[in-house]
Amino acid sequence: MKPIQSITGNIADVLNRVIFYGTIHISDGKIKSIEKISNERAGEKFILPGFVDSHIHIESSMLLPYEFSRIALVHGTVATVSDPHEIANVMGVDGIRYMIRNAEHSPLKFYFGVPSCVPATSFETAGAEITAEDIEALFIEHDLKYLAEMMNYPGVLQRSSLVMEKIEIAKRLNKVIDGHAPGLRGEDAKNYIAAGISTDHECFTKEEALDKLQHGMKILIREGSAAKNFNALISLVDEFPREIMFCSDDKHPDDLELGHINDLVKRAFRLGLDKMNVLRCACVNPVLHYDLEVGLLQPGDDADFIVVDDLDVLNILQTVIHGEAVAEYGKVFLDEKTFEAINNFSSSPKEVKDFFVKPGSMKKRVMVALDGQLITEELISIPMVENGFAVADIENDILKIAVVNRYTNETPMVGFIKNFGLKEGAIASSVAHDSHNIIVVGVSDDDLCAAVNLVIRHRGGLSAVSKNEKKILPLPVAGLMSTESWKKVSADYSELDKMAKQLGSTLRAPFMTLSFMALLVIPKFKISDKGLFNVDAFGFTELFI
Repeated sequence: MKPIQSITGNIADVLNRVIFYGTIHISDGKIKSIEKISNERAGEKFILPGFVDSHIHIESSMLLPYEFSRIALVHGTVATVSDPHEIANVMGVDGIRYMIRNAEHSPLKFYFGVPSCVPATSFETAGAEITAEDIEALFIEHDLKYLAEMMNYPGVLQRSSLVMEKIEIAKRLNKVIDGHAPGLRGEDAKNYIAAGISTDHECFTKEEALDKLQHGMKILIREGSAAKNFNALISLVDEFPREIMFCSDDKHPDDLELGHINDLVKRAFRLGLDKMNVLRCACVNPVLHYDLEVGLLQPGDDADFIVVDDLDVLNILQTVIHGEAVAEYGKVFLDEKTFEAINNFSSSPKEVKDFFVKPGSMKKRVMVALDGQLITEELISIPMVENGFAVADIENDILKIAVVNRYTNETPMVGFIKNFGLKEGAIASSVAHDSHNIIVVGVSDDDLCAAVNLVIRHRGGLSAVSKNEKKILPLPVAGLMSTESWKKVSADYSELDKMAKQLGSTLRAPFMTLSFMALLVIPKFKISDKGLFNVDAFGFTELFI
């Protein structure tokens, strides 16, 4: 990293919606003064506030925070609003502290929240619990900025005492409260917001977003590796420039290698949206909403900014944090580092017979995965039966899916799913939101078992198996993250993704989609280690009708 004392260029003062040619003077990591020289000059570089991801689970990149920063800084990201509830579901408070400690090695400004829903529901087995007492202690001990996404929206609507206790702690300590309410509309949305919840990143239609905006909620436009809502929501930027932010939520390493929030800004510019509105959503609104210590190109601010070639191509030439250049021309000034892993993994190898399913009737429920969405649908179909057991119907793309408890030795819960497209083999993962048991989809019981046992053998990871090949990306940190460099993780993940598609998957991100099939707080039909789950009714349901 190298200190910057002054820099001259076209300065984008997004707060005041002006661009002028001038010089920024820096002292002790702060902007000492800004000298205006003239109006905007053609052909000169632009200096912008840095990009902020307003909601992301760093764990979903499969990289430790430090390693995440080594690629995100190249894309002009200077800060993230990071919910560590993935590792919290596995490791509890110790996992949150692990993320905080690791992030301290990086200049990127990680702002972690306190997870509000660990475990996410009582209908699955998690590795830990975050209590109201834990929440208050974490707020006070680490001065964390916000109560992370309140996924238990039924509990909020019912004003559950346990849920409201957590919300009241955040209010008493003047902390922002993040939301998570997919599909919530009308009076339910109004009542949810009235509890003090300020944001939502789960809107998948503009109509839903407008419904929530009218009740005072801020909307985060999400474009992750699985859930992609940019196209549906991006027009809101010019309509509500002070109420919109950009986020990734969950982003795999191969996608992160290509771009981050900078990619959303470029896409919005190409659509002809007002550039100052777009930059406000990408740089300013998260800082103001969460009260982040991130500079916005004002005198007295931290000297946090990015330098780009122009506002059309938007190539990131330099990323500066606290007055030091941390990345230039695609190169980051942070060396690789080695960190110790922590884990919580106790499952023993499974047998093929553990995945057998006896048909209970001539009708079965099938989960329907939707590409680019976290929500699922439900289909009723006739089971295909061989040797007295229900099996995958490959011709109609109805495969077996199972969740295996990773914390204790239990019998796997098995169901059926459509739209994964596999013609052979299986893929499995110990990244399975939110409790992170092992989830697997495949064409046969042998394949399911082989893929699961590969994950168990490595105490966490992503696997793909076929008749002739077996691949694994080990994730030794809580079964969620690697200790390797982002380049290796991205390359290994790309190989697994390629193999899944060679096995027949038609999904854009089969592993990311698979990881959300156990997320019981996203409609409509999901599976946990304890059973098949009807999210609308918020209770278990039977496989056979």
